[in-house]
Amino acid sequence: MDLERALTEYLGYLTVERGSSSNTVGAYGRDLRRYLGWLAERGVTDPEGVTRELVEAHVADLVDVGLAPASVERAVSAIKGFHRFMVSDEICRAYPTSDLPLPAKPSRLPDVISVEDAERLLDQPFPQTPAGLRDHAILEVLYGCGLRASELTGLDLRAVLLDEGLLRVFGKGEKERVVPVLGAAEGALRSYLDRGRGALVGRRPTAAVFLNARGGRLSRQSVHAIVERYGRVAGISGLHPHTLRHSFATHLLEGGADLRVVQELLGHANIATTQLYTHVDRSHIRRVYLAAHPRARE
Repeated sequence: MDLERALTEYLGYLTVERGSSSNTVGAYGRDLRRYLGWLAERGVTDPEGVTRELVEAHVADLVDVGLAPASVERAVSAIKGFHRFMVSDEICRAYPTSDLPLPAKPSRLPDVISVEDAERLLDQPFPQTPAGLRDHAILEVLYGCGLRASELTGLDLRAVLLDEGLLRVFGKGEKERVVPVLGAAEGALRSYLDRGRGALVGRRPTAAVFLNARGGRLSRQSVHAIVERYGRVAGISGLHPHTLRHSFATHLLEGGADLRVVQELLGHANIATTQLYTHVDRSHIRRVYLAAHPRARE
């Protein structure tokens, strides 16, 4: 079996046996097709012909072309999983990635906006049209619930429990979590569902909450464009949906929320990921210390 056929088998394994999400399978497929193309340029199409040196050279090339550290890490993870699958499925005996470490990912503090910027963004006048009501709800839910763009676009009507003030969200790996939708976020979402969504629904009814002008499910790319556009209007350049998620977490912690609660709301499997937000504003730590310690002001 050559590498191309083995890749088809592997992606099918991820989908059927592992139950990986379509996003994960798609991303791994892109990483591995690039990898196989790189190997083919060097005359390697047989799994037994792949060496540790070739794998390391491919990873070095990914770094040299300026691929983001997180993307390099994902590509290495995909390559390791692919070779592990070929060995376990007895497609080949060569195992060039058996102890290949994941590349070190530099820790980077997440981008956040201030509370004042968030208020300016969300309090700007939104058009009272179906699209305007939708856009307002998108921004309020991203900031008010800490959702990823993919989680927002994946929302279905059955997952919106406004009378209970909750959203059922499916995150990475299709893991479900429940997050509150209250206050401004609840109000904007309710207005969109009551007065905006019906006008966007096309001839074919859909379960999706957020719709495009043709009545289909809104794409992540469209959400990115909406967030960036309203950010520019509010004087915030380069605003990204993930910035609103980061700001949601940071502002909760600065307001005194427990780290474990924020971890649950964000859907982080590891508390260490959430702890990154505790370093965003060290002045907050100083304020809490001064307010709480009995001898801090003596």
